[in-house]
Amino acid sequence: MVFAAPNEALARAEELLAADPSPLHASVAHQVIGIWQRDFGDTRLALAQLRRARDLASRADSPEREADVLATLGVALVHSGRTREGLAAFERGVARGTGHTRARVLYRRAYVWWVLGRHGEALEDVRRAIPVLRQADDVIWTARALTLRATVHLALGSVERADADFTAAERLWDTTGQEHDKADAVESRGLAAFRSGDVPAALRLLDEAEERYAKLGTPTFMLTIRRCEVLMAAGLATEALAEADAATAALDGIGGQSTRRAELLLVAARAARLAGEPRTSLARAALAVRLFAGQRRTWYETHARLVLLEARVATGRASGRLVADAAAVAERLTAFGAPAAPEASLLAGRIALGLGWTADAERHLAVAARSRHGGPPLARMTGWAAQALRARAAGSARGVLEACRRGLDVLDDHRMTLGASELRARATAQGAELAALAQEASLVSGGPRRLLVWSERWRATVLTAPPTRPPADPALLSGMTAFREIAARAEEARTDGGRPVPALEREQRRLEREIRSRTLHMRGGAPGDGHRFDVGRLLRRLGDDVRLVELAVLDGRVQVLLCGQGRVRRFEAGLLAEAEREAEHVQAGLRRLAHPGAEARLPLVEAAGARLQELLLGPAAAHLGSGPVVVVPPGRLHRVPWALLPALRERVLSVSPSASSWLRASDTAPPPGGRQVLVRGPGLASGGAEVTELAERYGAAGAPGSGTPGSAAPDATTPGSAAPDATTPGVPGTGADRGPVGRTDGSADMNATSDRVDGTFGRADGTPGRADRAHVPVDAYGVRGGAAGAAGRPVPRPTVLEGDAARVPRVLRELDGAALAHIAAHGTFRADSPLFSSLRMTDGPLIVHDLERLDRSPYRIILSCCDTARFASVGADEVLGLVTALLPLGTAGVVACSAPVNDAAVVPLMLTLHKGLDAGLSLAEALRDARAALPGDAVHQATGWAFSAFGAA
Repeated sequence: MVFAAPNEALARAEELLAADPSPLHASVAHQVIGIWQRDFGDTRLALAQLRRARDLASRADSPEREADVLATLGVALVHSGRTREGLAAFERGVARGTGHTRARVLYRRAYVWWVLGRHGEALEDVRRAIPVLRQADDVIWTARALTLRATVHLALGSVERADADFTAAERLWDTTGQEHDKADAVESRGLAAFRSGDVPAALRLLDEAEERYAKLGTPTFMLTIRRCEVLMAAGLATEALAEADAATAALDGIGGQSTRRAELLLVAARAARLAGEPRTSLARAALAVRLFAGQRRTWYETHARLVLLEARVATGRASGRLVADAAAVAERLTAFGAPAAPEASLLAGRIALGLGWTADAERHLAVAARSRHGGPPLARMTGWAAQALRARAAGSARGVLEACRRGLDVLDDHRMTLGASELRARATAQGAELAALAQEASLVSGGPRRLLVWSERWRATVLTAPPTRPPADPALLSGMTAFREIAARAEEARTDGGRPVPALEREQRRLEREIRSRTLHMRGGAPGDGHRFDVGRLLRRLGDDVRLVELAVLDGRVQVLLCGQGRVRRFEAGLLAEAEREAEHVQAGLRRLAHPGAEARLPLVEAAGARLQELLLGPAAAHLGSGPVVVVPPGRLHRVPWALLPALRERVLSVSPSASSWLRASDTAPPPGGRQVLVRGPGLASGGAEVTELAERYGAAGAPGSGTPGSAAPDATTPGSAAPDATTPGVPGTGADRGPVGRTDGSADMNATSDRVDGTFGRADGTPGRADRAHVPVDAYGVRGGAAGAAGRPVPRPTVLEGDAARVPRVLRELDGAALAHIAAHGTFRADSPLFSSLRMTDGPLIVHDLERLDRSPYRIILSCCDTARFASVGADEVLGLVTALLPLGTAGVVACSAPVNDAAVVPLMLTLHKGLDAGLSLAEALRDARAALPGDAVHQATGWAFSAFGAA
């Protein structure tokens, strides 16, 4: 019963002891309490209970009973770190027991051999036990033995054998009521799925096992270890580190098994190394090595030593001694038959290469390279990385590129099994070294064209295919609805009282974890179609007028690849780290300029823009021609306000995550019908005035719920709006006599989540600024025509969603397949979880996970709110956020903002932008003209710089 209903078994055992039982029955009761404490509680209490059970069995003169207790005691002793005593207890147990009892003892000793990493002995004992257990028709213990044998096979890399044993065990478990054992079987199948390379299935099964354990009220330390392994393989190392540390603290709190503590420390050390925290990794690994050594667990100790060496190398401690240590670890792991042996050989080869020991490096790398031909994807990646390093050491650029191509192909196939866009993006980190090696080799041997190809090979790959559409999972849908409601209540509480409500925030975090967990379970579709970037096609599409500027980073320095006029040229610019620092200064300056009274900072921000240009474009700035420019920055530079750079300030300018995604956007045809949607969320300082103005201009079809307070044209008595005034400057060429909207007192108001700032501004002389520039022919820019219709064409009446109509389900229905969407709503960027970045609707946040449910996102979308163009840079060179969620789903162009902006200053910018779209301009052209038409004061200029056009529509 202790593994079917643990807490009930504990209570029954305590009741039995209270009834003054016989020594035989008391022995059973103390053994049950000892098992419960050993697996779910304090190992010190477990040892006391089991020793009492052993003594009572001896008094009862029952050798079979004593043998059974000795086996349980042996497991507890090993888990408490007393390996020698534990093995001695097993020796006595095997000697005392006979037949069926001895088989159960052998099974438990096999388990201990597995804990100790002595897999040969484990397989031998379980081989002896299974036939006897089957002959005795002992279903439960036979299933346990099969599960254990499968787990040992997995440790040795024999996935097919493990699957066969897991399947046989599962059939037996189905005939029993052993709920804890059944949960363990589900957990084991999750481990098998992971070892076979199926990360989504592994996460799903481990989550299912966790739910089963939760119903039983039992701890899940082993499951945490396995889940952390899967998270690391999925690129979620920071998450794995947090989970491992939390589990270690919980284990220490109950006085749990020291063997599990050592295993948790090992997995935390690995996670810290992958998360870029080598010193944390060093500390965890060193402690794990000491614990494993004391427990006589050489298999685990050797694995911990490997992580310790990797952490030392990551902290810059390369030396000849480390080469020898890594080689010794590789030799031991090979002797154990451990799948991690090639990693140790690769480490030894890397260190030797760094020291210039080419002969030693070749020997170790050749051993590591053998793994490229078989095994799980990540093992083959290790092999191809070793092969690429061998080729580089031999001076063969062709060999480097071939190894990198083959290795990245393996990772591509693996990534496409992942349905969640977050996992696809993060998994690219596994290929970062191969991509860097290939770029380095292509620069040396192939010139700018080849460097461009390899820059594209591993840039924004998550955008190459739409994410798997989330299933119509009722639990997921109800979870997202509940999340929306709780998030709205939490936001309302913060707004009304100014203080967060802990209970609501805890529930919001719980729902976020549930939504994310279910999303990560999605499997991807078929492997990629093998599409490769075609430089010639890009150059033909650019023609003679358009320039595409792709920024690659090699050894920390920006390399500018300037494409256009049928060729690719390379220019060297500044250091990436300096550019990132300057970009942060610019962002801080733009935040200040969003408030009134910061005009003195305008020259400082402009000067910072000039420094950014020198760092990011260098001499290429003088070769951009006079036509449109497309900028393709690396993920770490997507917060740069590109329109601030002097060479780009007055140009038709668009930004794209990759040249490939720009080509796909330019190939995307607008949907038929030209349907338009205008959405106004709650709580905007201006009331989303541009939506009202646009609705009046187009004669919009009112949606149910429109006409709510704030939907009418502003008047002098409407709170939060300025009275219309024919003399109000700042909105040139709109055909309306109303100025920018702001508070009647002109004061500033910045929402805590980086919302647009309120205030009324205009040019002192009332003149409109620069406008009516000559435009590049639309065809040269890859545009297929304005979704809103060119001048003289009838414009479809847009649907307006505001008030009660601006609820997430309705908004999503209207956005699906629209030609143009304009959303005025508070934007929130979540750096900690970018797919929970959101736009605030009436019923709560519309998050990226919602957008991924669209069949086709709007062809063009304008997000006139703060922080919608902010991204999280993850993986090798991937970006996650609102804009990047839309691009693979059918959106060809987006206008969005990378900084907090002044709410009132946005209104004239948006109105002039739409005027350009009505005239048949692209988003980039219309945004250029809208910036030019803004008044010249600091607030309006900063607002224009903060917005960017993405894509090619």
